[in-house]
Amino acid sequence: MPVFTDESDMLNHTGPGTPMGELLRRFWVPVLLAEELPGPWSPPVRTTLLGERLVAFRDTEGRIAFLQEFCAHRRASLFFGRNESEDSPDHKAGLRCAYHGWKYDVTGQCIDMPNEPENSRFKEHVQITSYPGVERGGAIWAYLGPPELIPDLPDLEWCVVPSDYRYLSKRFESVCFTQAMEGGIDSSHVSFLHADAGYWQGYGELIDPVVMTHDTAPRFFVEPTEYGLLIGARRDAADGGYYWRVTQWIMPVFQYIPRTGDGAIGGHAWVPIDDTHCWAWSITYHPDRPLTDAEVHSCTDGLGIHVEAIPGTSFAAQNEENDYKIDRRLQAHMLSLSGIYGVGAQDQAMQESMGPESDASRDHLGSSDAAIIAMRKRLIAEARAHAEGGEPTGLDPMVQRVRSTSAFLSEDQDWTVATAEQRRAVSRHYSGV
Repeated sequence: MPVFTDESDMLNHTGPGTPMGELLRRFWVPVLLAEELPGPWSPPVRTTLLGERLVAFRDTEGRIAFLQEFCAHRRASLFFGRNESEDSPDHKAGLRCAYHGWKYDVTGQCIDMPNEPENSRFKEHVQITSYPGVERGGAIWAYLGPPELIPDLPDLEWCVVPSDYRYLSKRFESVCFTQAMEGGIDSSHVSFLHADAGYWQGYGELIDPVVMTHDTAPRFFVEPTEYGLLIGARRDAADGGYYWRVTQWIMPVFQYIPRTGDGAIGGHAWVPIDDTHCWAWSITYHPDRPLTDAEVHSCTDGLGIHVEAIPGTSFAAQNEENDYKIDRRLQAHMLSLSGIYGVGAQDQAMQESMGPESDASRDHLGSSDAAIIAMRKRLIAEARAHAEGGEPTGLDPMVQRVRSTSAFLSEDQDWTVATAEQRRAVSRHYSGV
């Protein structure tokens, strides 16, 4: 296994055999939206995950697998393969390579070689890499770790609510996953980059512009937890007391944005494609009711944490090629500091502008970066411990049942105690609840 002494190298490199890559492979991670692989007979989908080029397919019996992209014979891409059912001439479900007809089942086992003699047993000795997949919560998840250590499926609350209670999207970002994720747990930038969001976000009160601009230098409190980190950002309230924004970071790539009242909850997942690109997932859900039409339209129109996509793709319409459609007049004459429309687009612009791979040695982190510092330390410690044979934390689905929140508290209230009940995920859709 490679040895990394530099913090940035340890955090950013996620390929096979790297400490961070091996840690991430112990978790289920979302890879595709369910509609990208809607059912049996679906064509295969190309994807890259943790530096591995894969094709996802759902066989005609409904089983999902992520196979290495290239056929074992001559390395032709299985993206061009045909998804065959048990009604095919060999009576087996699987993905058949278009080049010479070699066919693979969901385990990666070659089950037919029509260009070899009928009595040949060669196919029995050919198997390609295959990882299990599962549909849960509107996403297709993959597990790339040792099969004997496969964990239970994730129990994040948005995974268990009905489909009309949530909205999922994902966007491609040209940054390493940690650089994007650090933006997600940083409540300080909300007072600046997103200062205009309260005026056009379209629903709810995700961000209160008065509160967020009254105190732009929040004090951070970070509590290590079994699932990750509990992060409290405390601001002085205009009429006395404190305004607390409470963020959840859940091992290894999930986060919940501070919730306001009983409104919808926002969250993210940052899944590495390779060392310099990631999928930024955005999740909006309500634990107790379907999303309203206004909430859904806000998601689809890119008013909040979701972005407007180029039709038929997972690429943002506001992107580096068009400078994220920055409006300099908006920037000059209104509250907007960025001149960029939409929370998600603002985040992507700043994250990608930093370059594709973060260099921690060049950062100048202050007290407002306490959560970023804590997350980096936690991930590095977890990766090192795992490399030495330790078990990652956060694998138990029960510890993932948490929510974010926000609250106005008096000066003498303990924020962890006062918000404890609001942070419990108690959706009736959990089994046994």
